Amino acid sequence: MHDLEFDHLHYIPDDEVNEVAWATDNVELRTVGIDIGSSTSHLMFSLVHLQRLGTALSSRFVVIKRQVLWQSPIKLTPYLPDYTIDTDDLAEFFGGCYHLAQVDPDDVDSGAVILTGEAIKRHNARAIAELFSEVSGTFVCASAGHHMECQMAAHGSGAVAMSRGNGNTVLNVDIGGGTTKLAWIEKGEIIATIAIAVGGRLIVEDKTGMTRIEEPVREVAKSLGIELALGATLATQDRQRIVERMVRQVMRMIDRRAPDELSQRLLVTDPWPAGLASKTIDAITFSGGVAEYLYKREKRTFGDLGSDLSEGLRHMLARRKDLPPVWDPGQGIRATVIGAAQFSVQVSGNTILVTKPGDLPVQNLPVIACSFAMPQTIDPAAVTDAVRKGLARADIAEGTAPLALAFPWHGDPSHARLHAVASGIVAALPNTIAAGMPVVLLIDGDVGKSLGRVVCNEVAPGAHVIALDGVQLKQFDYVDIGQVIELTNAAPVIIKSLLFK
Repeated sequence: MHDLEFDHLHYIPDDEVNEVAWATDNVELRTVGIDIGSSTSHLMFSLVHLQRLGTALSSRFVVIKRQVLWQSPIKLTPYLPDYTIDTDDLAEFFGGCYHLAQVDPDDVDSGAVILTGEAIKRHNARAIAELFSEVSGTFVCASAGHHMECQMAAHGSGAVAMSRGNGNTVLNVDIGGGTTKLAWIEKGEIIATIAIAVGGRLIVEDKTGMTRIEEPVREVAKSLGIELALGATLATQDRQRIVERMVRQVMRMIDRRAPDELSQRLLVTDPWPAGLASKTIDAITFSGGVAEYLYKREKRTFGDLGSDLSEGLRHMLARRKDLPPVWDPGQGIRATVIGAAQFSVQVSGNTILVTKPGDLPVQNLPVIACSFAMPQTIDPAAVTDAVRKGLARADIAEGTAPLALAFPWHGDPSHARLHAVASGIVAALPNTIAAGMPVVLLIDGDVGKSLGRVVCNEVAPGAHVIALDGVQLKQFDYVDIGQVIELTNAAPVIIKSLLFK
């Protein structure tokens, strides 16, 4: 009956109709989240359920459910004698995790590899990237600098969701192996982040003495008149004094006090912005490896300062009756991404501008989500400032690699307003334009082609521009933009979103 020379439909029983309809609007992906940091590494497999927005005419999917299927043990990140990360050891660990979880690599639809601390240094990042080169098209590999790591910890711990759900102000304090990262969250929005080099694995000891001494803890010891040497034994009294000084540095950050001389040497970001000191906090949350001790989920010790730091912090918090309550956000050392969800959209050629179609496709562009003030008269300097702040939040040095700017458009698309936004964007991306990299604009509003033309024809003649509209993106998104399909004159866009618990 299939030799008819015209289109035809088959009768499908109701239960099969429902199944087909469900499959059209619902997608389940198996994803993996891999975290490689200075101190620890781990991964988790998750099942993500995406559902099409609105009617079947929409091509945008949203995540409606996420389920963690399996979590690996926490592995101390292995190092070689030259202090580079041992990628062979890591490869064996991750391969063993797939085996233990009974997951075939071919069955994983997407994933996210998050590199922090030592892992983002050039020699380490290159070697680690080679571990995942076979899946580079479907995986997101994100190098998280200090500010981005603060934000990921705040999201991954559950502190952002807690703040959003309760409509209050939360300070998340993530104490890891090498740094303490703080995020100020108001009603689910991260307002400010800072990081200081205080962590649980700045000193590591075994039976022979100290086997690892990081430079920040040498600064702390120096301020106390204590000398540290590899192979020597750290006296109990000196250990207590160092931990107490480190705890006081963390409390100084929690109190938003001005940095003292030691703080200035230990801060790895700028201090808190002016004005936060007078604001009030509804709750403090803790995450990171030290939080596992603080919330009494971990009792083992690993030859470092983690347990001591938690005890010192617990005593300090107990004495400080002026502080807000401490809440448990749910995740400690696993305050990271659980994977990445990806979905596709197709953007009509009538609303896009691609000045060099031959340079497509582009993959895994980090999205810098900006929100421009758009009064009737737009200030280009304000647009420039918003873009630069977005780059700073993502720890991205402008001009080092391609990126995508995403923002909504509001109001009249007059030439004056388009020119003001174009001027502000170009002023914020001088190195990108000089290097011939594409200026990628992803706009939630019907001005993509118009804005792109103003950029490449008037404000920055000859600039390589990729401007798409009708696309909604957010922080922690990455995009692939495929070649324009001639028959449909549409550009396929794959959006990869980092997922948190």
